[in-house]
Amino acid sequence: MDIRKTPLSKRQKPDLAKALFIELSEMGSAIIVDPAMRKLRKEGGAELFFAIFEDNYKSLEILNTIPEQNIFKMRSHGLVALAIDVVRFMVWCRKHEIKTVIDLELFSRFTALLCGLSGARSRVGFASHHDEGLYRGSIINFPVRYNPHVHVSVNFAALVDTALGKHDTPYATTPVAADELVLAKAVINAAEVEEVKGKIKDLYPDWNGHRLVLLNVNASDLLPQRRWLPEYFAAVATHLLETFDDVLLIGTGAPKEKAYVQNVVDLVHHERFVNSAGVFKFGELVPLYSICTLMLTNDSGPAHFASVTDLKVFVIFGPETPALYLPLGNAEPFYLGLPCSPCVSAANHRKTTCLTRPCITGISPDWIKSRLAEYLRGK
Repeated sequence: MDIRKTPLSKRQKPDLAKALFIELSEMGSAIIVDPAMRKLRKEGGAELFFAIFEDNYKSLEILNTIPEQNIFKMRSHGLVALAIDVVRFMVWCRKHEIKTVIDLELFSRFTALLCGLSGARSRVGFASHHDEGLYRGSIINFPVRYNPHVHVSVNFAALVDTALGKHDTPYATTPVAADELVLAKAVINAAEVEEVKGKIKDLYPDWNGHRLVLLNVNASDLLPQRRWLPEYFAAVATHLLETFDDVLLIGTGAPKEKAYVQNVVDLVHHERFVNSAGVFKFGELVPLYSICTLMLTNDSGPAHFASVTDLKVFVIFGPETPALYLPLGNAEPFYLGLPCSPCVSAANHRKTTCLTRPCITGISPDWIKSRLAEYLRGK
């Protein structure tokens, strides 16, 4: 019998006692899925587990929805390590008696294989259904048709609703209310805030109540087309410094991004624009965001990390669309919406050959200067 032709209502309902989410490569998605995970725990009584690449697991520490001991960290820096960790994953799933797996990846055949290797009886994940391409076999026995026209958080909620037995076909027919997509706020330690303030003082000893504006000028190497031009960031920074004498600009980034950030800082060459790349630990980002006024960022992880605070975040979108990936917090996009946009999606494995990138280079610094200045005046 082909299980794909069996109505979901005729199959054994998922056992939610031990539910594993798989999202290996997207740190932002590990934040976006949090409301759906909390819903599964609340309505299904599930003990939650998560599998993620080791380099990305810290994103799960921001809200601490998943206990540390329930996170499987998979290495990705070599085929041998990856093969060993697949075996470790199989053992780990059986040790924890995983009953249901929810695959958050958009049509990854590798994570579909992990679902099968987990030993879980119920395996929930995205399927193309009657759409073209990206077939993943029958390993996913509770398929949910991925909808490319709604925000990814709604798609994640559809996976959880399927696990809860609310659908009897791959079509997610249960409405998703707006309050189901609200992120919890991070618990911020006062001592960590003071530590962050001390580091800011080290970067700019004359800091004395200046409003903090963050510029996240880099983006992941996985999709460099998302980077707004460094000279554009520099133009915005110069305008803000000339317009507001009570603003301190902080360029953020990982240690390996220090030179890239410094290039933008050097273009501006102003004492109230400092380079903090590598200065703040990952665990200090949320305390940092909590004391800042706004952040301007490329479409990347920090935009989502900041969404667990009240920080106003302006996100520059190019090859992807805010309709699907706008952070769930206090976020506002800059997006041209060209006829070719978005050019990367789950359907093409996020691949593009566009080099001129008019969707991102066409976003005028004047547009962003005006909106940020308007916001700062209002604050």
